[in-house]
Amino acid sequence: MTQPFIEAFFDEPTNTISYLVGDPGTRTAAVIDPVLDFDIASGAADTRSAERIVAFAHDHDWRIAMVLETHAHADHLSAAPFIKAHSGAWIGIGAHIRDVQKIFRPVFAMTDLKTDGSDFDRLFEDGDRFAIGDLTVEVLHVPGHTPADVAYRIGDAAFVGDTLFMPDYGTARADFPGGDARMLYRSIRRLLELPETMRLFLCHDYKAPGRDDYRWETTVGEQRRSSVHVHDGVSEDDFVAMREKRDASLSVPKLLLPSIQVNIRAGRFEAAETNGVSYLRIPVTWKRQDGKERNPS
Repeated sequence: MTQPFIEAFFDEPTNTISYLVGDPGTRTAAVIDPVLDFDIASGAADTRSAERIVAFAHDHDWRIAMVLETHAHADHLSAAPFIKAHSGAWIGIGAHIRDVQKIFRPVFAMTDLKTDGSDFDRLFEDGDRFAIGDLTVEVLHVPGHTPADVAYRIGDAAFVGDTLFMPDYGTARADFPGGDARMLYRSIRRLLELPETMRLFLCHDYKAPGRDDYRWETTVGEQRRSSVHVHDGVSEDDFVAMREKRDASLSVPKLLLPSIQVNIRAGRFEAAETNGVSYLRIPVTWKRQDGKERNPS
């Protein structure tokens, strides 16, 4: 069986890893989870991270045919439209992105947002298969972090998005709207039923305490033996109790609000105004001293 070529691109500001995954025979490639550089303080966006991937592909004779999103990310904006514009690639994501769009459409009052997933070129159901050149890609629906998370199994590798982190760091949070810790546990156990030698490529790394280097590749066997959250023997109830307690202590991701509203549109911003500037929406709620929301008007 032909194994995929894999090149990782690490974006330290968002702790995100994007991948170029290619078929050596046909020189056809996919880009997984590309990052758009965005400075929330200034509102400035640029494409230097995505340009690195495009330049690498050009310099090494790879033809980018598709962009694959593992989910609608809450911690970085997607550069999928830039990759598409420069390569003609189509953009794919799990079909349950429609559920995520329905959740967040009222949150951001995005009345023009379609909730049928049509901002994306392809929507994947669990078990779908497609090709990168002569490589077969199998789609695994792994909800829990969000309703739409998918993993892509390609040869001896699986790209699992935010579902798992390195064994010494653990697992993804499950407290975003539509998230579910119990569902996350079941999705992870599904991944850990893959062959022990299956390589798992992660979307993020935050360097667990005591570790000085960033890492984003592990195996099913390593996760089953030593994951601090889901090693063999951890029950579903124990995982859910741990995950819910941990999630309650986590802060909101810095780029949550811009990321979600852009990423559920396949990385597109709303149309620019007459001044040529695009704008993001920031929902504002007021709270009383007792912590309950109020309307100041």
